[in-house]
Amino acid sequence: MGGFEGHLFPGLSFFFYGLYHARLFSRASICNYPVQYPPTRPWSKGRWAKLQQIYYVGLLKMLSACVLVAQELHNVPGEFVLITRLFHQRNFIYHKEWQHLTLYMSFFLSGCVDAVSQNLLPQRCAALEQGAQALAFFMCLPLMVSHIQDTEGVELQAHILLIQAMFLLMLVVTAELWAPNMPQIWVMKAFLHMVVGSWLIHIGFMLFKPISGYKWMDDDKNDIMFVTTFFCWHVAFAAVLMTWIYGFSFVWYCYI
Repeated sequence: MGGFEGHLFPGLSFFFYGLYHARLFSRASICNYPVQYPPTRPWSKGRWAKLQQIYYVGLLKMLSACVLVAQELHNVPGEFVLITRLFHQRNFIYHKEWQHLTLYMSFFLSGCVDAVSQNLLPQRCAALEQGAQALAFFMCLPLMVSHIQDTEGVELQAHILLIQAMFLLMLVVTAELWAPNMPQIWVMKAFLHMVVGSWLIHIGFMLFKPISGYKWMDDDKNDIMFVTTFFCWHVAFAAVLMTWIYGFSFVWYCYI
């Protein structure tokens, strides 16, 4: 996730996925659905019947992962290899790029599992989808911890806060394996996805395209303290957005 685009595109993916789950939670709680995942749609006839039966969430996860991989490979200077041989030495190179690709491929595999479970299996297996999702976050968290070893100042503080949110999200998706029908887990899952996504986008602007036009300074304690303040604002923003989505869904399903 190097550069502005490397933070923007994953952030948008997380944020829109959080919006999707917020909508699912609102509909399930208002309409008394037993689970967050909607049931398989009944087959119908017609020219567009097959397209109407397809669940696109897994396919969109796969597509977004492919876009991120293409963007990462496009920004690699020279030949993209794992080990280089210089002066009779074998050195690992492009360590951050390989971490990014590993991260993207974990979510690509999660999307593949979603697509197979939702569209190909005779009966949808939500537990399989949730397990693949939890596995992706199990891989994501150690990669992010390793990712901040050579950072400092504003960038370090921003990524520490990101890791905290991802750790909570990993706990939530893990708890979902044992309690898939708890509304509290649905709420936290959608909420933390939006926090992670919006904060990733903010990190991209903060480090590479600051809105004020002035670069954030690593040696200024005020800048580092305001990073935490802005993160708290993102948490509050996600909470307000969750409330607004639920209120709009209530009006839509009950009165419209």
